[in-house]
Amino acid sequence: MKLIKSLSVPKYFLFLIALLWTGIVTYFCLIKSSDIPVINIPNLDKCIHSFFHFVLTFVWFLFFRKQLKFNNIFKPLLISFVFSFLFGIGIEILQELVTTTRHADVLDVVANLTGAGLAVLVTSICIKYNIFNTL
Repeated sequence: MKLIKSLSVPKYFLFLIALLWTGIVTYFCLIKSSDIPVINIPNLDKCIHSFFHFVLTFVWFLFFRKQLKFNNIFKPLLISFVFSFLFGIGIEILQELVTTTRHADVLDVVANLTGAGLAVLVTSICIKYNIFNTL
């Protein structure tokens, strides 16, 4: 019973959500490209990378905001942005070194940065209008 109560603490819940999303991104970025359905939409891959890193940056921001007690709310945002950026570079390196059907792509890193940057922008707007004070 104590274990269930300790897991219900919001910061642990946010940590689990952030880890789950990180795992999902890792899985879909490292599986064989032949296992991914082919959809012929130009730049869909880049849009997916942006979406992955938008959510990645946002969920890690929520966790860091709850876990790290900074006076400045922008520090956890910066930490989550840098984490997303480094994670994206790490995934690209792994695609090149570990997989046989995937290759590193600089434009994927740019798409990752775009998604993370959009998360920073949206989160900053939410901070400006005190939306996070209600969460």
